[in-house]
Amino acid sequence: MSSPRFQRLALIGCGLMGGSFALAARQAGLVSSIAGYSASEKTRQRAVQLQVIDQACSSVGQAVDGADLVLLAVPVGAMQSSFAALRDVLSPNVLLMDVGSTKCDVIAAAQASLGDRLPCFVPAHPIAGKEVAGIEHAVADLFKNRRTILTPLPHTGIASVQAAHAIWAAMGSHVSTMTPEAHDATFAAVSHLPHMLTFAAVNALTSQPQGAAFLDMAGPGFRDFSRIAASDPAVWRDILSANRAEVLTQVAHFRAALEQFEAALKLGDSAALQHLIQQASEVRAGWQLQAHTSCNTTSDA
Repeated sequence: MSSPRFQRLALIGCGLMGGSFALAARQAGLVSSIAGYSASEKTRQRAVQLQVIDQACSSVGQAVDGADLVLLAVPVGAMQSSFAALRDVLSPNVLLMDVGSTKCDVIAAAQASLGDRLPCFVPAHPIAGKEVAGIEHAVADLFKNRRTILTPLPHTGIASVQAAHAIWAAMGSHVSTMTPEAHDATFAAVSHLPHMLTFAAVNALTSQPQGAAFLDMAGPGFRDFSRIAASDPAVWRDILSANRAEVLTQVAHFRAALEQFEAALKLGDSAALQHLIQQASEVRAGWQLQAHTSCNTTSDA
């Protein structure tokens, strides 16, 4: 599939994800110029200084006007207002995508706001990220060898889906398609719940009288486990809130699994404890082997 070429990319949200998309699009020769909007003027100007965007715009409408490719890279809680702000300036043949970590809520916002431009929208979720946010951390290879999920609507144009697929592939991503419902259930299990558990574990540690002293003794295992606890609070507030039904389903599964460990410890049943650990160890080893032979799907969102 040949890579499409766009004259003007409108980047709505000049942060890690949006900035990385802009750098990747430029590196892949997909766009001629990039206009960017963020709510913070300081962020917009920094994006220009870093040569992530060519033009800093003071409104969504100014950035989107005349664009043939638009990327919404804002927190999922801001999608509704973003769709409303760009609706009246979208050109008929525009390709509109997002990078939200939840899809059912984003699609509902699009359906409520986009009107006859809805077929131009291809919901997308690149499974990539960092535990740090901000335009300064944007890199052109963020999506390379990562998976990107597309969740097109029934009335999404075939040409739009094909163009979206080609864009992400040109950035080095492995592109898959899912229904929005399957997407949200999947990532509640493999991303959203793990993030929430990490937040909770760190809070549980530091809420104890000796928490600070315990933390001083933490080593590489705790560092690796807790890495994603440094993620952007507003972003993850929105993700967990938007996908709360699926996350709560996963909480129930986790609680049942944790209770098995608790029961084994209370009973002093070392054989049961070893079995539970062995079970998890084998699953993790098998997943890691499969990931190495297919594509790296490590997720921060």
